[in-house]
Amino acid sequence: MIQLTITENDQQQRLDRFLKKYFRNAPLSRIYKMIRKDVKVNGKRAKEDAQLNLEDVVTVFISQEEADELSARPAAVKAKRQFKIVYEDENVLLVEKPYGLLIHGDRTEKKNTLANQVVDYLIETGAYVPRREKTFVPSPVNRLDRNTTGIVIFGKNSLALQALNRMLREKEYIEKYYLTVVRGSLKEELHLEDYLRKDERNNQVEVSSQKQEDSRAIETKARPVCEGCGCTLVEVHLITGRTHQIRAHLASAGYPVIGDEKYGDRAINRKIQDRYGLSSQFLHAYRLRFADAIAPLEYLKGREFTAPLPPLLETVKEGLIDGTKTLKTRKKGNNKGGTK
Repeated sequence: MIQLTITENDQQQRLDRFLKKYFRNAPLSRIYKMIRKDVKVNGKRAKEDAQLNLEDVVTVFISQEEADELSARPAAVKAKRQFKIVYEDENVLLVEKPYGLLIHGDRTEKKNTLANQVVDYLIETGAYVPRREKTFVPSPVNRLDRNTTGIVIFGKNSLALQALNRMLREKEYIEKYYLTVVRGSLKEELHLEDYLRKDERNNQVEVSSQKQEDSRAIETKARPVCEGCGCTLVEVHLITGRTHQIRAHLASAGYPVIGDEKYGDRAINRKIQDRYGLSSQFLHAYRLRFADAIAPLEYLKGREFTAPLPPLLETVKEGLIDGTKTLKTRKKGNNKGGTK
């Protein structure tokens, strides 16, 4: 048998989830069989949804050899650091993701990801010591597309990560703002409320004013900042956070993001690529505001963090937008006729 004592980074999670993280190579069927026959918590049988608390002792009646096999991790491969640090304390790390870097691995790339680079950095600084942890790994709470740049939030310990995930799910806590340049002259603030359905096969989404099967509600606010050359610099306040939401939502409203190959204007995109070398969407997560915060992150309430545009996007913005034509806008509820 083996005994696992619950630490601060293991607590406040279900028994089945803890065991699945610890025995990472075991299928779920094996995990639930363990719980039925081979697991006790503090000397007693427990159900899969039992909440684990600090210093609980989980006893698993399997051999050390089987435990080692089921919990074995692949050899670590160090990833070259590409991100910049926006803010860091003992609980959270805000980093600026560069263009072209995945947050998590996919079929094309599994090793050189933002998540792996951040873990390597935290190991180097001593903020994360893998050999002391049974299940916890510092992880991001928000996601950006591969070619979207800007701020990504990481939780450095389990309690902070749980708090951040809750704060991101509930709209009143964390406000996310993006900068983009769209085709067209946007004069008024947009408040768009629609529905989005994802086409998994083509990795695209479809925006509709009416709820459809498998669609989810989306909400986006877009405020024009300044304009020029038939384009507008826009600050986007992302209320919900769905796949490709900003790009698809603005395109459906008649203001496609420049450089966007999936939902944008191909003719305009070709001209901009020839002139500036921009080969993907102009979209940058530039500002985060903690409107409110919960324990243990109460000290972040009211704090705001920003990341400047990357050099290429700054060049494109300066080339396309006449900053002297700053717009004084008025808010408009929904210029598409209301949907939700």
